[in-house]
Amino acid sequence: MKTLSQQQIDEIKNLAQQACEMLPRNIGVMLTDTEFCNEWKKNITAPELVAEYIDHTMLKADISLSEIDQVCAEAKRHSFARVCLPPTYVARAAQNLENTDVKICTVVGFPLGYHSSKAKLAETYEAIAQGADEIDMVQNISFLKNQNYQDCFDDIKAIADICHAKERVLKVILETSYLNQNQKILASLIAKAAGADFIKTSTGFSSNGANIEDIGLMRIIMGNDKGVKASGGIRDFATAKAMLENGANRLGCSASLAIIGAPSLKDFSGGY
Repeated sequence: MKTLSQQQIDEIKNLAQQACEMLPRNIGVMLTDTEFCNEWKKNITAPELVAEYIDHTMLKADISLSEIDQVCAEAKRHSFARVCLPPTYVARAAQNLENTDVKICTVVGFPLGYHSSKAKLAETYEAIAQGADEIDMVQNISFLKNQNYQDCFDDIKAIADICHAKERVLKVILETSYLNQNQKILASLIAKAAGADFIKTSTGFSSNGANIEDIGLMRIIMGNDKGVKASGGIRDFATAKAMLENGANRLGCSASLAIIGAPSLKDFSGGY
């Protein structure tokens, strides 16, 4: 967390401890002994070293079958850790990536987060059945901003329980552009208590994406053992490097090839 001073780190930790007192007791109890991150050391020296952190992403509304196949082919060719594609095409991605190490990520409650919990559950079950390894769900932003913290927690925990029962990974999208600092802290704490494996900045469809200040804040709250995914607006190596060195350990990118300095047979914009 190179951009945050120790004073800023301590301030965020203090605010987090105060935020725990605002949460319902059953949630706050889960955070009583929570560990914060005081130091994050990661040094990214070359573009090709970023590939292992990238979810190679295309989530645009008018995605074509050829683009789905292209994303998968690029992930195989350049050893991206994962692809992130719409739920409709998880099965196609699974066929493309059979017998490879590339994992499949898809989205739930995307992009606004106000699907009912039952709808999110149904999406999650289907995505896993189709071959998804990881689920990126959008938190119910309205629940959070209206201080319905219990409902926000329950919405996430239901998906976390399914994912973990099926040995899948859950990432919770906070959509930080809608939140003030206290709300970012509360959202991070709730997701952590509910069992999220990662928290994620953005859908890529709001007004702003990731920034290093939010990444630092999220890393402090999540500690060293949980994940932080930066997404939205990461289009070059310098930005990717800054995110990884300031607390992220996953990147959601559609400009993945540009970031690692690899040529593309066809340019596209995938919404990230």
